[in-house]
Amino acid sequence: MSLAVLYSRAVIGVQALPVCIETHLSNGLPKLSIVGLPETAVKESRDRVRSAIMNSGFEFPIRNITVNLAPADLPKEGGQYDLAIALSILAASEQIPTADLLKYEWLGELSLSGELRPVKGVLPFAIQCAKTDRVLVVPKANAEEAALISTLPVLAITHLAEIAQYLKEKHLPYQKPTILTTTPLLGPNLKDVKGQHLAKRALEIAAAGQHSLLMIGPPGTGKTMLASRLPAILPPLTEEEALEVTCIHSISTHSAQPATWTLSRQRPFRSPHHSASAAALVGGGRQPKPGEISLAHRGVLFLDEFPEYEKRVLEGLREPLESGIVTISRAQQQLTFPANFQLIAAMNPCPCGYLTHPQKACQCSPNDISRYRQKISGPILDRIDLHIEVPYLPLSELNMTIPTSEIESTEAVLERVIKARETQIERQNMTNSQLNNRKITQHCALEPSLQKKLFIMLEKLSLSARAYHRILKVSRTLADLSDTPTIELEHLMEALSFRLFDKGMST
Repeated sequence: MSLAVLYSRAVIGVQALPVCIETHLSNGLPKLSIVGLPETAVKESRDRVRSAIMNSGFEFPIRNITVNLAPADLPKEGGQYDLAIALSILAASEQIPTADLLKYEWLGELSLSGELRPVKGVLPFAIQCAKTDRVLVVPKANAEEAALISTLPVLAITHLAEIAQYLKEKHLPYQKPTILTTTPLLGPNLKDVKGQHLAKRALEIAAAGQHSLLMIGPPGTGKTMLASRLPAILPPLTEEEALEVTCIHSISTHSAQPATWTLSRQRPFRSPHHSASAAALVGGGRQPKPGEISLAHRGVLFLDEFPEYEKRVLEGLREPLESGIVTISRAQQQLTFPANFQLIAAMNPCPCGYLTHPQKACQCSPNDISRYRQKISGPILDRIDLHIEVPYLPLSELNMTIPTSEIESTEAVLERVIKARETQIERQNMTNSQLNNRKITQHCALEPSLQKKLFIMLEKLSLSARAYHRILKVSRTLADLSDTPTIELEHLMEALSFRLFDKGMST
């Protein structure tokens, strides 16, 4: 037999698309050619495969060898095809049995000695392989990651010679590695935050409805402290959501072999520095990779010193905030990454930070303050549901001793948030922040008298249609937190109170 066929996959974005490795041996000058749009690392596999085969006790065919990676128009990159290419050559030259090769999908990079090295992006590979009836064969170092898919049979291999021995025994033994999972871990407790009751209330509303939040206040008032406590009051990830999050980190990690792979139910919290580029925040690069907004998928993206980010970087958040995805286009391909994140931002009221401080005088001119705030465009502010002030707290209030029983803990807030989220999922199968215009009309309907009052207030504030819809969404969340089936006047008034910029922030 001079033709062999094996299955592997190409990881494109967060998708693992099927790749068929076809190898043909023919007469002619000895040569190994790899076709099918291979990148440099794939072309270099010729030398790795030749040495690995010879150092594993086999003969490298002195023939004209053509390896085709189909489909031909799908880019192939990385060393993950080494194992499949080596096995296809051995099968085509009849050095290993070929009967069962199509029952497996092969993934792994070969060393010159024939040992298998770990590769990146195994989890999306495993997710797609689990939808077939095949067994996934991976390097032993990638076994834990592949085993996160509980329904997938996984075989962990350390050397090319092992596979040949297994095939000669008519089957590949099933070696399911241990699945490592973690339970949700509560982060910093809300009890640590003294005062700032309005900010805590806004944090709870944001968690309950997955709303975006902007906090404005002088330095040292607890904005970062509050934001870091949000993940602890968010509902834990479902198993499907945890797989989505882990899948993104699988293709993003710089190391093919992290210390351990776990399926954590804790929502991600990303806090990039304000000097981050557009590619770092949104995603990109020569070979597009997920940015911070995708790494924050199903979790929190915290942008401290909000106006200090480049305006072009902030404008890149517009579409993902609306659609929950980010599309990166290049000349040869277009990739889409998930980006359903919750934006939490913090900023000072002015460049020096002390505009609203009761004790320190602001040194900024009105023009300085105006330029500072104009760094955040109207379309971005429109997309943020809650704007609140985090005021300076006097030392007397910070040092005040309050009985522990009177301080609400993270656990108590989390219980209310989970109940509100469950109400939303049962009613509309999504959080309130994800409601589109049609669903807003359906689930956020107001009585005629309330509708009239709201329109009067909106005209006074000159709010856009988008801001109007976001006020309705927040009102719906407030009603869910109070376990009220309909939106009442108190919910509308409270939602309007969280639009600090729309009301015109004091200067």
